[in-house]
Amino acid sequence: MPILFNQPVQKPLRQKLRNTLAPAEIILWSHLQGRKFHNLKFRRQHGIGPYIVDFYCPEIKLAIEVDGASHFTLEQKLKDRERTEFIKSKGVNVVRVMNGDVYCDMEKVLRRIDAWIPENRL
Repeated sequence: MPILFNQPVQKPLRQKLRNTLAPAEIILWSHLQGRKFHNLKFRRQHGIGPYIVDFYCPEIKLAIEVDGASHFTLEQKLKDRERTEFIKSKGVNVVRVMNGDVYCDMEKVLRRIDAWIPENRL
C-alpha cells in the first residue's frame, strides 16, 4: 500500500514551501501554530497523496488551503476541484479560504474553519 501522508519523495519540496510561505499563509499560520486554535495541532505544507496542502490537522482530518488570485482561472479551478476531490476521497475535509479574507477579515476565516471542527473538540 503506497504512503498517503508525507511521501519521502516530497520532503525537499515540503521543506522549501515551509520556508517560503506566502504572506497570507504566514498570517493564518500565526493563528494556528502552537495549538493556538482550539488546542489543535496544525502542520504546514503537509503531503496528502500527490498533493501538498497549506495546513493540515491530523486530529480532525482537516486540510486548509489559502487561495490567491491565481485560483480564479478556469484551469486552476478545475485543478483545485480535482485536488479537493482526491483529498476528500481519503477521508480529509478541505476548507478553502481566500487571501483577501486572511488580510481583511481574519475573524471570518477562523469562523469558516470553526464550522469544520467537531463539537466535541470546541
